[in-house]
Amino acid sequence: MHDITLQILFLLFATAFFAGFVDSIAGGGGLVTVPAMLLAGIPPLQTLGTNKVQSIFGSASATIAYARQGHVHLHEQLPMALMAVIGGMFGAMLATIMPSEVLRILLPFLLIAIALYFAVKPNLGDVEKHRRMSAWLFGITFVPLIGFYDGAFGPGTGSFLMLAFVTLAGFGLLKATAHTKLLNFGSNLGSLIVFIFSGAILWKVGLTMGVGQFLGAQVGSRLAMRIGAKLIKPLLVVVCIAFAVKLLADPAHPVRIWLGL
Repeated sequence: MHDITLQILFLLFATAFFAGFVDSIAGGGGLVTVPAMLLAGIPPLQTLGTNKVQSIFGSASATIAYARQGHVHLHEQLPMALMAVIGGMFGAMLATIMPSEVLRILLPFLLIAIALYFAVKPNLGDVEKHRRMSAWLFGITFVPLIGFYDGAFGPGTGSFLMLAFVTLAGFGLLKATAHTKLLNFGSNLGSLIVFIFSGAILWKVGLTMGVGQFLGAQVGSRLAMRIGAKLIKPLLVVVCIAFAVKLLADPAHPVRIWLGL
């Protein structure tokens, strides 16, 4: 791992601020931070571990902001948050033994798929609020499953949780976003515990980006409570596609090597 220059550290701070802003409204902050850290030359496992440090700042910041306005009741949602912690821990355990190149290979295609999904998905505010499963069943199935994904891989977790809350639990968009931040905090905490013990964290990078995430999430969550996510989604699409193209344009990317490009 090469030394991170002050210039790269500042760019990662700015990236984390933007990610915290976007994530607190529409989810998907990891779609911004993970590719940025990979592009900065941080190895995949260290990228995942360090991403959890800065992500926990953003999810905690947004959770506090939403809870203060009564959009999420923390004591009522603790059991569900605990399931997210457990899922995140098991996912992170998988990440520590999974071949590191898997992340570099999969990420550009995941970015493109999610960008296309957001591009063609109708406004979430138009989705009918129809609960398809009980809160208890949702809490013991989808919450630990998505938490597991967050620990093992990460990017897009907030978006997946938000969509699950809206389409399966029947939550409105703002309530879904608020609850997503709490569960995202839980899965981040669970996976962070595992990554700390595995030594896969660059603390200087993680804490610097964490400050950016915290500030960005404060700004974004306040905007979400006033306006909503309508303006953020096109931005997410553009960012996802741009990072996917940038990653695939790297001559050292495994896919390009396989194809002889």
